[in-house]
Amino acid sequence: MRGFVTIFNELADSISEEALEKMPYLHAAITETLRLYPAVPVDAKICFSDDTLPDGFSVRKGDMVCYLPYAMGRMKLIWGDDTEEYKPERWLDENGEFRKESPFKFTAFQAGPRICLGKEFAYRQMKIFSAVLLHCFEFKLSDEKKPVNYRTMINLHIDGGLHIRTFHRHGN
Repeated sequence: MRGFVTIFNELADSISEEALEKMPYLHAAITETLRLYPAVPVDAKICFSDDTLPDGFSVRKGDMVCYLPYAMGRMKLIWGDDTEEYKPERWLDENGEFRKESPFKFTAFQAGPRICLGKEFAYRQMKIFSAVLLHCFEFKLSDEKKPVNYRTMINLHIDGGLHIRTFHRHGN
């Protein structure tokens, strides 16, 4: 029997760029996850010069401006009444194609001149990783009744970890 590492590597190598482009639902599911659970839940910037924000608020050079991607991903004003619902379909158009939102609305990768240069690479890696793992394994929470609580730090953490059970999918 071949080792898991060999199987994973072969499967990951077999996923072409064309195949990745034909995974709009997976792209939507990853984006919806990042909307609700951004890796960086709180972010701050220092003003380099006096400026006026889009809402008319004035900031001065040296001021710190913070924004909260975690909270923004849950705002009804931004995402609608179903904001708390995990709904990858919100990212798909009527043809099932991925529909981008403004990076100022979906801030997981920041926006403007500070937008993450590795955004497309990160999506590519997340898609490959997800496709390989979901092809080979089924995942279940160890205790489905235990609440999952998050800790806001520099990165979003799950308090006490996320304990899961994995099951090998047959035929892999």
